[in-house]
Amino acid sequence: MKKILLTFCGFILCVAVVAQKKNASFKLHINSTAEVINIDGIADELLWKNAEVAHRFYMVTPMDTSMAKVKTEVSMAYDKNNLYLLAICYKLLPGPEMVESLRRDFTFQKNDNFIMFLDTFEDQTNGFAFGANAAGAQWDGLIYEGGKVDLNWDNKWVSAVKDYQDRWVLEMAIPFKTLRYKNGISNWGINFSRNDLKTTEKSSWAPIPRQFPTASLAYTGVLAWDAPPPAQGENISLIPYFLAGNSKSYYPALPRDFKTQVGLDAKVAVTSSLSLDLTVNPDFSQVEADKQITNLDRYELFYPERRQFFLENGDQINNFGYPALRPFFSRRIGLGVPIKYGGRLSGKLNRNWRITAMDMQTSEQEKTRLPGQNFAVMALQKKIFSRSNIGLIFVNMQSSNQHPEKDSTLPAYSLYNRNIGLEYNLASSNNLWTGKLLALKSFNPGKNGNDFVHAGNLQYASKRWLINGAYESTGKNFTAEVGYIPRKGYIRLNPQIAYTFFPRKGTVLTHGPQLNISYYYNKRFNKTDYENTLSYLVTFRNKATLVPVIMDDYVKLLFRFDPTNSGKDSLKTGSEHHWKTIGADFISQPQKLFTYGVAVRTGGYYNNGNKVSLSGSLGYRFQPVVNITITATYNKLSLAAPWNQNAFWLVGPKVDLTLTNKLYFTAYLQYNEQLKNTNLNARLQWRYKPASDLFLVYTDNYLNAPFFIRNRVVSLKFNYWWNL
Repeated sequence: MKKILLTFCGFILCVAVVAQKKNASFKLHINSTAEVINIDGIADELLWKNAEVAHRFYMVTPMDTSMAKVKTEVSMAYDKNNLYLLAICYKLLPGPEMVESLRRDFTFQKNDNFIMFLDTFEDQTNGFAFGANAAGAQWDGLIYEGGKVDLNWDNKWVSAVKDYQDRWVLEMAIPFKTLRYKNGISNWGINFSRNDLKTTEKSSWAPIPRQFPTASLAYTGVLAWDAPPPAQGENISLIPYFLAGNSKSYYPALPRDFKTQVGLDAKVAVTSSLSLDLTVNPDFSQVEADKQITNLDRYELFYPERRQFFLENGDQINNFGYPALRPFFSRRIGLGVPIKYGGRLSGKLNRNWRITAMDMQTSEQEKTRLPGQNFAVMALQKKIFSRSNIGLIFVNMQSSNQHPEKDSTLPAYSLYNRNIGLEYNLASSNNLWTGKLLALKSFNPGKNGNDFVHAGNLQYASKRWLINGAYESTGKNFTAEVGYIPRKGYIRLNPQIAYTFFPRKGTVLTHGPQLNISYYYNKRFNKTDYENTLSYLVTFRNKATLVPVIMDDYVKLLFRFDPTNSGKDSLKTGSEHHWKTIGADFISQPQKLFTYGVAVRTGGYYNNGNKVSLSGSLGYRFQPVVNITITATYNKLSLAAPWNQNAFWLVGPKVDLTLTNKLYFTAYLQYNEQLKNTNLNARLQWRYKPASDLFLVYTDNYLNAPFFIRNRVVSLKFNYWWNL
């Protein structure tokens, strides 16, 4: 095992090579202007007639071997306060544009849209994305890891879209105070992306291989300034909020609780590339309810973070490690426990160094005897080679006034838990090779040894081949109380391989097999379980997809487990279970007003049982105002006594109403037969000014049988973004 690991480490380091930027020859010159620009989607300013135009776009999909058929023209300018963009998106086919809704941060694949990607440090790793769909809904986010976009970032900028018979026109103004960049740099990385669903064409100004997203900063061109962008100057924002809420528990019956609350967020630009976020008495009542799932898993389920403070600028700490090996998971902080205050420093120290440091303090809970706790995390990242980096993280959870050894009647909360981690992220200059090496160690009172984690992967992604090799190894005493590590004390080997065929004509655009092998072993290298999946992905030219699947599962239980999670009984530790499953997934073409998807699985289950799973979704949009979706999951388990037959329905209709691109209403109903609960969440959001909102949220929970209300919450929240 050690020899394999050393060989793997040597190979992953050797792949990183220094190379020139791929699309450095694609340049768009930008000049300053003194003219007043009215952001209205009408290109009637004189500067737009004289500005340089980026117009020769390349097709990315369905094929990346020709120029784009749909014509797009882009020009840019700036003054002392704002960066301006004009995009003229010409229409090739008749008919209305395809848009999902007017909601901010729409789904890229379901909308005709235009997006700009900015690499303000020219590091090909981190940047900004701004865009809009053809109806004027805004889309913005932070780019991280060279091509992933975090849409949870939200800031002040303005845009307007105007529709004409032969084109739609987008104008936008982005304040320099919204961006982060290094003073004195006169070349930024830039690219433009256009998605046109009627022709099923995605295109970009600087060419990008079709296997990569158009957000890939490795393939940006150059935005050449006539002079370095103006310095931002003082940049401080205060965002106070006021909350009024009313809650009532009916089962069990408790008195009505009415509360008012005030809090404050602050954003301070320490430098032009480093920002400080502060929060006092934060509240997250406006956050949408989690999407529920039927839980038939042996290990803890993952529910993504939805609170804005933890998501903004959080990729460096939130994405450290692997999906099932996270030393930091922000949902461990403040869910059900009030947060008193916190702060986060994040951004670039210089072109090669990046930092994120966060500290949060929660309140003591007298009812549960939970002490006040402090959560601190710090991450440093150093760029090496052309696009790779080395990252370091330290996570600390500390309980105050916690001395369980002095009083045995107190609940046993940890005095502290600490994690330190190091990772090397590989990204070759052309993005064909990517990978990671990870090492983590935990520190806990009274625990020593077997508290180490190491993992790694190396992936090659060409147009036809995707080959990935990965492994994980965790100690049985490794503990990450502020992380997400659902399983410990194992070794995992996970090779993957896929191949893509490209027919020259016909209804099928691409097709090919995909094999994913996942084997788990204990520390003596004895097999404990595996899941092998063979699938065949078929992508049609209309963007619909079909995936038939065959699965082979084996489990040797390491602890007692109820295969229905109903509490009837448990299978014994050490019992062995083996079964096979077949199925298929189909997703319809996204450009239609009526969309649907279905997934079917049938086969064996634990204890020589059988399992049938059906899931599907139906959607219809009265674009761009109303979007209606219904999702449903049905699981039928056939087992020997005492479980016998078990069936679980999970149904979730959702109505999304976007009256304008600033006024949204969402109603979401979830019926969960396994949890015996029905949840209704309705949310009205009015963005009355850029980045300033009014929320009205209504939530009900009901018992299913007999149908009876459990609790009800109504809250009104108002915040205002104030620039000093």
